[in-house]
Amino acid sequence: MLNIDGFAYTNRLKNVHPTEKAVFALLTLFLCLVFSSFTVSCLTLLLMTVVTVRRAGIPYRAYFRMMAIPFSFLVVGVLTIGITITTQRVEQEWLGSLTAAGVTFGVTSGSIIKAAELAGKSLAAVSCLYFLALTTPVVDLTAAMRKLRIPSLFIELTELTYRFIFVLQETAEDIYLSQSVRWGYSSLKNSYKSLGSLTATLFLRAHHRSGMIFTALTARGYNGQLSVLAPEYRVSTANILMITVVELLLLSVGVIAEVKGI
Repeated sequence: MLNIDGFAYTNRLKNVHPTEKAVFALLTLFLCLVFSSFTVSCLTLLLMTVVTVRRAGIPYRAYFRMMAIPFSFLVVGVLTIGITITTQRVEQEWLGSLTAAGVTFGVTSGSIIKAAELAGKSLAAVSCLYFLALTTPVVDLTAAMRKLRIPSLFIELTELTYRFIFVLQETAEDIYLSQSVRWGYSSLKNSYKSLGSLTATLFLRAHHRSGMIFTALTARGYNGQLSVLAPEYRVSTANILMITVVELLLLSVGVIAEVKGI
């Protein structure tokens, strides 16, 4: 079982109504995306980190390890925005620059601000989704989606996609273990060869496994809808009031930050 899935079933907010958690995460995500403010992004990131780690009880090492995954991809995008490349001889207020073969590489205050805004908004958005994923099992999410009258086709695709994530992971782990015991990763050359073989074999086996799963579902009366039992939750008035207060405060900070340009 993936760590994310394990935390979703064992965290301290497991018994909180899934709709409340979804509303809190999505409203915060919406405000973070609406306001182009680094202050709002940092506040959102801090808020979601504290709630996820302190309130939900997710180990901080595991949380920051998961946050490092999108951060590693984000670094490339931030660098492309933060570093200005030009061949034109235009006077700019460079904070630092290097010219080679008629091409100038440099950074300006504007490019650094844009890069910081992108990094802050992206990490804040990821933290909102991590909160929802780490505190709410998929069964509860799909039950909440049904109550919100979301089309059943979308819900079924979500459930099947989620199931096949485990199929791909299990298949990849089996192939990797088999290659490792045969010294498939003993050198750089063997690693590239083994990785290519793993990638090619993975999707073939996963496709075969998906066919077996569909056959098993059909044999058990699958008619296009997965019926699962979801526990009943009570709506908490205290949680609703808390969510309302937090979102109003975040909205106020966003408005003030937009006016003052911070």
